[in-house]
Amino acid sequence: MSVTAIIGAQWGDEGKGKLVDSLSENVDIVARYQGGANAGHTVHIKNKKFVLHLIPGGILRPHVVSVIGNGVVFDPEAFFEEVKILKEQNIFVSERLFISDRAHVIFPYHKLIDRLSDKHLKNNKIGTTGRGIGPAYVDKFNRSGIRLIDLYNPDHLKSRLRKNINQANKLLIEVYHEKPLVFETEWETAQKNAERLHPFIKDTTSFLIDAWKDGKSILLEGAQGSLLDVDFGSYPYVTSSNPSIGGAVTGTGLPPQAITHTIGVIKAYMTRVGEGPFPTEESLTLGENLRSVGNEYGATTGRPRRCGWLDIVAAKHVIRLNGISSLAVTKLDVLSDFDEIRVCTAYKNSSSGSDNFPADSQLLEKCRPVWETFPGWKSAINMCTRFEQLPDEARKYISFIENTCDTPVTYISVGVERNQLIRRI
Repeated sequence: MSVTAIIGAQWGDEGKGKLVDSLSENVDIVARYQGGANAGHTVHIKNKKFVLHLIPGGILRPHVVSVIGNGVVFDPEAFFEEVKILKEQNIFVSERLFISDRAHVIFPYHKLIDRLSDKHLKNNKIGTTGRGIGPAYVDKFNRSGIRLIDLYNPDHLKSRLRKNINQANKLLIEVYHEKPLVFETEWETAQKNAERLHPFIKDTTSFLIDAWKDGKSILLEGAQGSLLDVDFGSYPYVTSSNPSIGGAVTGTGLPPQAITHTIGVIKAYMTRVGEGPFPTEESLTLGENLRSVGNEYGATTGRPRRCGWLDIVAAKHVIRLNGISSLAVTKLDVLSDFDEIRVCTAYKNSSSGSDNFPADSQLLEKCRPVWETFPGWKSAINMCTRFEQLPDEARKYISFIENTCDTPVTYISVGVERNQLIRRI
């Protein structure tokens, strides 16, 4: 009986998709536990590129059952588009993909308000993807959301949807000076979605608990990263959910004791998308080189990612927060082009202590890194299949991460393909 949680240990985009795909070779179920179509998990298989937003990475393995958990805010339009793209590549989801009946639905008004509200903030914008994630979670916690199970109760759905659209229209007209939404259009779309989604809807909480008790092997897949956690990240420049370990429990319904192993995924350097503090960011030539070599553009939005060096202070914060038992270091191959590599080991100008990740984003903005510099290895490593084959400098870099984080590195990605993964277990 094995349940493993795969946690993003930075600001997202760490390479969780590749790790989920690789590890799902030997599991029965992969379950996504939070976020929505704002995620972008990229997997490369035999020169084919797959970008998944809502559907868990396990779908690329024909023997794996994939689950979209109750903690996800579910966008039917994005889901059907993703199913269509997978079908075009001869990947069929029927009878091995389930969606929680408790998951909240993203409606067009969520996406419209998301885009308008961030635009309205101007210089104080968060930099959301505009996919309706935040407004859908607001409705969820405001107890006005609509869950997938509600689609099959027409009277309740009609009443709730009408109320929500009236509320959205008030905001659209009075604050954003936009045209109102038409209830009949939204109602018709909701009915069509209910019919098309019906084969996928399931009590996934009971399904996952029963599978766990039956000894099935389960991977829990998060979106974004722990530094974007709404409680423990760089608030307010965060996502609207809990990518950390707490979200894995509340977003699936599995009990905490079910999770036997937690893998934190970090890049060998660091990136973030959108606004917010980033102590190790390199905004000039070095940052541009990292972006170019690492192809650092958002899988969901296409936006260029901000790039910088690895931040050990942030890594330790995430490891403590999630009880991470091992690390996966991705994109080590990207650093092969650099003469020297820097790592932030502490913060200057931090009132919370040089080894602590501040709760206040304004304080984090003022923090300056204490650097440790390593020589680069200046040689290709994408053909390495064992740790011993890596250059001395690369091995020393990995060992430094292990020692300073007091956490073993059990997986090292040395290329984009699913088989370019060094396993140390």
